[in-house]
Amino acid sequence: MDAYGHVNNVVFLRYLEEARIDFLFRPEKDFQQGSVVARHEIDYKRQLVHRHHPVDIELWVTEIRAASFTITYEVKDGDVVYVRASTVIVPFDFQTQRPRRITAEEREFLREYTDEKEEAVAA
Repeated sequence: MDAYGHVNNVVFLRYLEEARIDFLFRPEKDFQQGSVVARHEIDYKRQLVHRHHPVDIELWVTEIRAASFTITYEVKDGDVVYVRASTVIVPFDFQTQRPRRITAEEREFLREYTDEKEEAVAA
């Protein structure tokens, strides 16, 4: 909470990070080869005041390219949307310190969470 009594904008980035890590680093499918954030875009729709119960974060994949993908999120409570955001992720080889292409297994995993209508627009 910040001086105005609502959740600070930086805290929303932490919320998105937690959701993204939970999504990408599942035991059965993950990005252990590495990835980095290339871009964040956040639209603050309404203030979220401090409270003791959690908000929901829905996420899905909106674009898959050869060497990047985009995750889109909504931070919400029922029908009330506080934030709409997106993050561009780049698979990364930390040993060579260079971006890498998405593997076939990673692409298959990501497609399970793609909104087909939005993927058709991005293609």
